[in-house]
Amino acid sequence: MPVHELTRTDARRIAVRAQLLDAARPDGLQDVVRRLTLLQIDPTAAVAPSADLVAWSRLGASGYAPADLTAALGDRRLLELRAMIRPAEDLTLYRAEMAEWPQRGTPTSWREYHGTWVAANDACRRDILDRLGAAGPLPSRELPDTCELPWRSSGWSNNRNVTKLLELMVQRGEVAVAGRSGGDRLWDLAERVYPDTPAIPVPEALRIRDERRLRALGIARARGPEWQVEPVDVGEAGEPAVVEGVRGRWRVDPAQLGQPFAGRAALLSPFDRLIHDRRRTDELFGFDYQLEMYKPAVKRRWGYFALPILYGDRLVGKLDATADRKAGVLRVDAIHEDEEFDRAVTDAVGREIEDLARFLGLGLVPPR
Repeated sequence: MPVHELTRTDARRIAVRAQLLDAARPDGLQDVVRRLTLLQIDPTAAVAPSADLVAWSRLGASGYAPADLTAALGDRRLLELRAMIRPAEDLTLYRAEMAEWPQRGTPTSWREYHGTWVAANDACRRDILDRLGAAGPLPSRELPDTCELPWRSSGWSNNRNVTKLLELMVQRGEVAVAGRSGGDRLWDLAERVYPDTPAIPVPEALRIRDERRLRALGIARARGPEWQVEPVDVGEAGEPAVVEGVRGRWRVDPAQLGQPFAGRAALLSPFDRLIHDRRRTDELFGFDYQLEMYKPAVKRRWGYFALPILYGDRLVGKLDATADRKAGVLRVDAIHEDEEFDRAVTDAVGREIEDLARFLGLGLVPPR
């Protein structure tokens, strides 16, 4: 098979178009999630929750409202699976893997620890299943913690035994998120939440997931670091490619080759899949970005929850803004220009900021 030779501009445009961030808007929320394969859940709402920001950046204020996502989750057209919102029909691609947990893939220290820890707390697992069976759906605080071996972590999950066990029971296909009450997940038996769909064998399911991930990304590496939830690589999906000035081989979605491109401005969630793989973001866009909400304020360059700014096929800056819901305003603290904005960029970005305020139902306070 010939190796496609792409310029960086080619590669960027493929990535932008695949992520539904070009001028052609998608057809509603369900279309967005099916084509992107997922919306990542993150509760940080300095501007808006990430899933809402990702949907808004594709559909605009006239095409999306958070109630649309609530409704789609409520009637189970979309499902929450491992901190990702996915189309309900995609569950068939995960069922066989759930049945085989934790055997899939190359053994790793974290996989081994997960399996050993769940086995050590099997009595608690069964207690949770019994409680949900009798009274679910329930928040985690109403479930029994009878774990004999505490969960050990250097992070926030240390000793959060029930929460961690529930998340691993999701991977086993035993429990599922049935909804939310405020910010709390409501848990229930998976058989009450998931549609009754067949399981596609693991090798075929992984191949299909690689293909769908590549269609959503447009261009990606065949191999990359292992991620516990959603990979950034795509195996042998698509066709081989090289990108001018970038080392190594890529895989490209052949359906994206030779397509026309019309860009627009967009404000992105820090968790947006266009920029989620920071190495790819640097290689293709030359864009320096870090989420700085975990840094002390004095060490932040761009702000607590700065939104990357896309214009056409270039990432041109960051928007530092805060949704002050008590005051009823979206406060623009700064617009950081990675490259000097001309009038066209300034106007287009300004319109997106106005649309963001409209989407949030807030007045707009421009930077001083």
